[in-house]
Amino acid sequence: MMIKVGTSGFQFPDWKGTVYPERVRQQDMLTFYEESLGFDVLEVNYTYYRLPFAKTMEAMARKTSEHFEFVVRSHREMTHEIWEDKERSRLKANRDIFKRFLDGLEPLIRRKKLGCVLLQFPYYFLPTNENLDYILASRSYLKGVEIVVEFRHQSWVQEKVFDFLTKNGLGFCIVDEPRLSGLMPTQFVVTSSIAYLRFHGRNPQWFGASKEDRYRYDYSEQELTELIPEIRRIEPFGKHFYAFFNNCSQGFAVKNALMFKKLID
Repeated sequence: MMIKVGTSGFQFPDWKGTVYPERVRQQDMLTFYEESLGFDVLEVNYTYYRLPFAKTMEAMARKTSEHFEFVVRSHREMTHEIWEDKERSRLKANRDIFKRFLDGLEPLIRRKKLGCVLLQFPYYFLPTNENLDYILASRSYLKGVEIVVEFRHQSWVQEKVFDFLTKNGLGFCIVDEPRLSGLMPTQFVVTSSIAYLRFHGRNPQWFGASKEDRYRYDYSEQELTELIPEIRRIEPFGKHFYAFFNNCSQGFAVKNALMFKKLID
């Protein structure tokens, strides 16, 4: 099985002159991303802040080749802004947001260019029965698309959680992030037809850091090479395997993704 490698987003101001030519137009970046950098998959991250619009997704689909795929991150009202009170003791499910989100992905679904939807939950989202029920509700609202779930708190590393995901056809997002207490350790587990690996960097100043500083990390070839045996071990368990680099600051994601592609070829 071929592992598709890409980055978490592609339009960043500091990529001009480093990743892209200095005078590249914004509307040409996706074409450059595929044709010049050689990527065949993209993790769309802006959808966390703004709901996807069908017109935008249609344009992105048309700019890419037939075999190019998109993975789309869920909106914050689907994963982060889901509590009715500040104590985070009562959940609410906004069906309308899920519907609008799914409607925006229609062009990708129709063109068979949607790999999956990534539901990334926050650090304070813990493995309670209510939260497990919420994940199932999310799945029902996103009927017809593949779903991968990313957790941020280490308490989710349990066999019963992996069994829950497997039973319900939900993918598990393997993360490479700082080895800090409380954060998810790197667990090479596959729970659906999709194997999914997300590189966040290993910046020890994770907690309390700005978003830009948190993901400002440049992987060494040795760090990536050390992961290859485990990647090869789980490779047969999924029909699709995606790997994305989220350390986008200063273009490190592109540099590391290209390095990683060479290592796994």
